[in-house]
Amino acid sequence: MPRHLTPVPAPADPLALLPHLRAALDGAAPLAVLPAGPPAAVEAARTVLRPDEPLEPGADLVVVTSGSAGGGRGVLLPVAAVRASAEATLRRLGGPGAWLLALPVSAIAGLQVLCRSLLGGTEPTVLAQGEPLAAAVARMPAEPRYTALVPTQLRRYLDAEPAALRTFAAVLVGGAATDPALLARTRDEGVAVVTTYGMTETAGGCVYDGRPLDGVRVRVAEGVELAGPVLALGYRLDPEATAAAFADGWFRTRDAGTLDEEARLAVHGRLDDVVVTGGVNVAPQAVEGVLRAHPDVADAVVFGRPDGEWGQRVVAAVVPVPGAEPDLAALRAWVAARLGGPAAPRELHRIAAVPTLHTGKPDRRGVAAALLERH
Repeated sequence: MPRHLTPVPAPADPLALLPHLRAALDGAAPLAVLPAGPPAAVEAARTVLRPDEPLEPGADLVVVTSGSAGGGRGVLLPVAAVRASAEATLRRLGGPGAWLLALPVSAIAGLQVLCRSLLGGTEPTVLAQGEPLAAAVARMPAEPRYTALVPTQLRRYLDAEPAALRTFAAVLVGGAATDPALLARTRDEGVAVVTTYGMTETAGGCVYDGRPLDGVRVRVAEGVELAGPVLALGYRLDPEATAAAFADGWFRTRDAGTLDEEARLAVHGRLDDVVVTGGVNVAPQAVEGVLRAHPDVADAVVFGRPDGEWGQRVVAAVVPVPGAEPDLAALRAWVAARLGGPAAPRELHRIAAVPTLHTGKPDRRGVAAALLERH
């Protein structure tokens, strides 16, 4: 008999989702969580999920992606993939522990915090909006303590509450590229940070500190490709996109990456996001990392814009440090000295904050579209 989805609104108390998630993990009822946020975002997710249509066989969770690659999709996850990911993470970290939930449960990273707690037999603690990290830590059971953050959160807590971060046996950071300077500073502060690479299509992070989790395989062809027990079945009601991304047991990520002589993976950004300026490929994430290291810049996003002379020009939108007024000439020189002249921005905008998608990733395309409308 065909199964149908009944999407669950993201609850004000994420722990209210645990019975639904437990049922999904037991194969009793499929689960999809709508994002919290404006009605338009909720309706967009509902449109992707299509609850009126029968659910594809074998799917137990359907998670809507952030749309960072140009449009959100419903990812079909079998319970075996979700369990394989959670169990492999617990093995890599050394066993179950107490988890702090600091990410939205509509995204795979937040859902996996709940899954690891359920499968490890522990009760997660929820970081309330605006709550100091130290206050949430004080409510957690004894160590080992774990949490998962996006880079923006890591930077914020490292600035404000480094001692609270040091109480965790592991701080998983993923969802977007983490600047090498931020990682170095985090480790210098004695924080046990672990970089994770993965996506909804791999049931969350599946490569930790460049090393794949148990059972996961990595290769680099046109881009990074992943295989193993953590893979999704495909995309909700989108056989064409499924066939393009999933083939012969491998998932094509569309991320640029390299494997070193020890088979350690380094990811360099989205193949789709590369800015080709004057015949030179520039990775926006690399430029963003260099800009964030400037003393006058708190945050940054970088993207390309058509240019009659260069083909594309590198555009930077930066959040200034309070009281600072970074200018284009200074930032061009800063970037050129570290990445070379082609990577230096040729256009600069100052913005109040970097907007994020429902997963916590920076909304690079949203910033680009907003600035295009403004100019």
